[in-house]
Amino acid sequence: MSLINTEVKPFKTTAFHNGKFIDVTEQSFKGKWSVVIFMPAAFTFNCPTEVEDAADNYAEFQKAGAEVYIVTTDTHFSHKVWHETSPAVGKAKFPLVGDPTHQLTHAFDVHIEEEGLALRGTFVINPDGIIKTMEVHSNEIARDVKETLRKLKAAQYTAAHPGEVCPAKWNEGAKTIAPSLDLVGKI
Repeated sequence: MSLINTEVKPFKTTAFHNGKFIDVTEQSFKGKWSVVIFMPAAFTFNCPTEVEDAADNYAEFQKAGAEVYIVTTDTHFSHKVWHETSPAVGKAKFPLVGDPTHQLTHAFDVHIEEEGLALRGTFVINPDGIIKTMEVHSNEIARDVKETLRKLKAAQYTAAHPGEVCPAKWNEGAKTIAPSLDLVGKI
């Protein structure tokens, strides 16, 4: 069963965020848009490049009214040291969420049982805590967070404009489509 249009399951964990440890729960995702980015583990090779990409685009996520959460199966203590020792990860101003009990990786169906790690999963969650987009793929392929930003903006647009859809390669400000019987076979 797909996680699309389902509510995030209850959870509680700890994150390292701006020099402090904070609690993160499913309630953290309510009231604003959230982008949850799963990575296999701290102190690896590809993961810091993705954290840095998210950090370099964080202002755009904030401008769109969204919070970014990076999740690995490490502890929040590991994330503190990762933030302090990696120049790329040190740019992060968003929560680095620990999931040592694998509660989140199981809830979002990105857990690799035999490794105890996460697949690279990206989820856009609306202010009601409902998952609107998801992308999950193999760990050797890093993501481009600009595509995640595009998907966030498309989800926000369609939430604000019921009855419209965003076509392929839609970007903010581009035309949308209002589905109708008259369009069938004409696009």
